[in-house]
Amino acid sequence: MTRSRYDVAVVGGGHNGLVAAAYLARAGRSVLVLERLAQVGGAAISRQVFDGVDVRLSAYSYLVSLLPDRIVDDLGLEIRLADRTVASYTAAARGGRPTGLLVERDEGPATATSFQQLTGSDEEYAGWQRFYGRLATLAEDLAPTLTEPLLPAGELPGRLRDPRLWHDLRERPLADVVADHLADDLVKGVALTDGLIGTFADVHADDGLAGRCFLYHLIGNGTGRWRVPVGGMGAISGAMAAAARRAGAELLTRATVTALETADDAVTVHWTDDDGQAVAVEAGHVVFGAAPSMLAELTGAVPGPRPSGSQLKINMVLSRLPRLRSGADAATAFAGTFHVDEAAGQLDAAFAQAAAGRLPDVIPFEVYCHSLSDPSILGPVERATGHHTLTLFGLHTPAELFREDPVGTRREAVRRVVAQLDAHLEEPLLDCLALDAAGEPCLQAASPLDVEESLAMPGGHIFHGDLSWPVATAPEEAGTWGVATAHPRIVAASSGGTVRGGAVSGLGGYAAARHLLDAR
Repeated sequence: MTRSRYDVAVVGGGHNGLVAAAYLARAGRSVLVLERLAQVGGAAISRQVFDGVDVRLSAYSYLVSLLPDRIVDDLGLEIRLADRTVASYTAAARGGRPTGLLVERDEGPATATSFQQLTGSDEEYAGWQRFYGRLATLAEDLAPTLTEPLLPAGELPGRLRDPRLWHDLRERPLADVVADHLADDLVKGVALTDGLIGTFADVHADDGLAGRCFLYHLIGNGTGRWRVPVGGMGAISGAMAAAARRAGAELLTRATVTALETADDAVTVHWTDDDGQAVAVEAGHVVFGAAPSMLAELTGAVPGPRPSGSQLKINMVLSRLPRLRSGADAATAFAGTFHVDEAAGQLDAAFAQAAAGRLPDVIPFEVYCHSLSDPSILGPVERATGHHTLTLFGLHTPAELFREDPVGTRREAVRRVVAQLDAHLEEPLLDCLALDAAGEPCLQAASPLDVEESLAMPGGHIFHGDLSWPVATAPEEAGTWGVATAHPRIVAASSGGTVRGGAVSGLGGYAAARHLLDAR
């Protein structure tokens, strides 16, 4: 720290805080970023998770879709995002035989054949194409508005070629919207999962929770494509941090903010440094990159309802990819999103059990292999010996299920998903896991409570709270950036604190910076 007062103090050095810092510093503002952990990046980091295994895993966030090209270009971010050749593969059994549904990234004859073999007709694939064709049009129209001031809710439909789909996603249960286009239980489930990533929601409810999550998963950059960050997720946050530093922002790690004291003309930021010493600095404004509930705590307000995350994350390193009972090539099946037990009926059953306070008997989940698209995260020895990574993301596992017995419940959740995956493999998954320096299998699991402890995300909620529709919902929001808080000199930058956010997008940080820059 080199100043006693800064134009802007950024609380939280995650991707949103770093984006805000870079934009503001480039505009000539003096900027100080305060990060609690030993490195910046928040959930967007890479790490060698297993001792003696030279593999840098994306520890928390693992794919990129919503990060706008505009932010990449504006900040000169030196990043590469690789497209996956496969969109998804869904393991299944029909008529007592193992099979699967392949969806190519650019759908072609193999996708059509896979649909026909699974469902016995061409109708389901035609419905799939119609649904995702409509979503592609919506993405093209809606994505550019994410980097503009908020449009009034009544004005946005006039900019859309398919306003009916926008209306349906907002007003109707997601399950009904999907059922308008798809009939097969398995195929419907593949579509519905995008409304449940990190979100505990009933797809049959009209509360919009699943619809908002679904929308954000399908509109990124006007294509909705989920791309692999070359070098791991840490390469993304590293490039953002480098851009902020180049512009003159100061980044401090191991700085735990303890209070925000607001006044008419400034905010005093109190924190403790790595030695436990109390420090304070004055800032003209604060950009708050953490959850809204944490802002309430730091300003002495009464926190609202505590968010609750709903995901089981497992990082793995394999000595080889397992063979599939369906006969599908593992290098193809695991290159995209590999769905397991995510048929619509299975999603409903898992939600009902979790809502009743039980760990689902069958946990819906999906898996993907980063190293098939980006082998650069593997060390030379691991690459030469055919090692690979697997990332597993479980649905309908809310934080409340883990509170009574965090370790035991997490262990049981891992046991269940491994057994479920084994049902589709020719060989046990555990036989394929690499071993670390101590001879232990390379498998690391995290419940929402583990995420909360590691990243200070309340409830382990990866979006910091419920997502919002990316439009002004009140007249006074129209034309703003959707980042206002109860304190005029504190602006939000996190997914849950801003109107537009979700995933590793930088949208919250971009909006916070634009709010402050446009006010001058």
